[in-house]
Amino acid sequence: MSKIYLVGGSVRDRLLHLPVADHDWIVVGATPDELLALGYQQVGKDFPVFLHPDTKEEYALARTERKSGKGYTGFICDFGKEITLEQDLIRRDLTINAIAMDENGNIVDPYHGVDDINHKILRHVSPAFREDPLRILRVARFAARFQQLDFTVAPQTLALMKQMVSDGEVSYLTPERVWKETEKALSTSNPQIYFQVLEQCGALTLLFPSLDLSTNIIDALKKSTLLTDDLTIRFAVLCALLANKSAVEALCRKIKAPNNYTKIAMMVQQYHSDFERVQTLSAEQIVSLLNSIDVWRNPLHLEQLIIASEAFVKTTSFAQANYLKEAYKIANNVNVQHIIAEGYTGKQIHVELQKRRIEALLNWI
Repeated sequence: MSKIYLVGGSVRDRLLHLPVADHDWIVVGATPDELLALGYQQVGKDFPVFLHPDTKEEYALARTERKSGKGYTGFICDFGKEITLEQDLIRRDLTINAIAMDENGNIVDPYHGVDDINHKILRHVSPAFREDPLRILRVARFAARFQQLDFTVAPQTLALMKQMVSDGEVSYLTPERVWKETEKALSTSNPQIYFQVLEQCGALTLLFPSLDLSTNIIDALKKSTLLTDDLTIRFAVLCALLANKSAVEALCRKIKAPNNYTKIAMMVQQYHSDFERVQTLSAEQIVSLLNSIDVWRNPLHLEQLIIASEAFVKTTSFAQANYLKEAYKIANNVNVQHIIAEGYTGKQIHVELQKRRIEALLNWI
């Protein structure tokens, strides 16, 4: 007789009184043929996962995993009918993710995940944790996600993560997986914790070489979450104090950051200090700055740079924001059609446009 359990994050989040987005189901004591006969649709190549005929939610057969190679892909799965719920749960990463709930709402908690939820601890389930380097990133991300609930990483788990790093396991992580976890961490309200945990276990310098987690960066990254939900800006703040544009480009290339992230990060690194001192710039320098960030074709760049620059300001007010917006508005009000109507052609149009924008700003300043 097979049994079905709700497992993983959906149980954890329910116990934490958080919104439950997805439901993960485990079927114990069944075979693929039995589920297919009930109308389930099989998906997934490595091990059988089935879509419920009505809800289309995913149901996986209980399984065990055995390490067969390096990194996080080298596993052999066994999903025989005799695999127990406890055997399935012990292969999971953290105790808070190794809790199950049966169809009557009863909690099954063989590895004391409920205790760790109550004590706000992120703890590995078993020594098998060390077989999957992706778990280093996941723990760091959970630490960031649950920072607002005061969760911390158990010392034993951090020690195990350090050992994994020194054993070279991190080198088996692909840039795509690193980026995926990093992007999820950036979407939390405390992304700085993700990078701090990676630094504590020694993984930061391997995964994000040249990134310096100074107090300025940590504070600015935290502040950026209060200013914007735009992840490209949060990432740009993280990269803002790198040595130069080339260092940003190299880091983005290593972790395969998408182009839209790379573009904003390079722009913020180059120009955020100019934005902070914009009130000391001449009219000519302001026009040059606006040209450099291609604001005439992409007005959003101005807003992105203002927010990224504001993240580094210790005070609550950022007078530079209104100053910059007004300067852009005045310069943008210079009508190029009037210049063309006056008989300017070719390159002369651009030269005259720059001249008049500078004059307009001079009158305003």
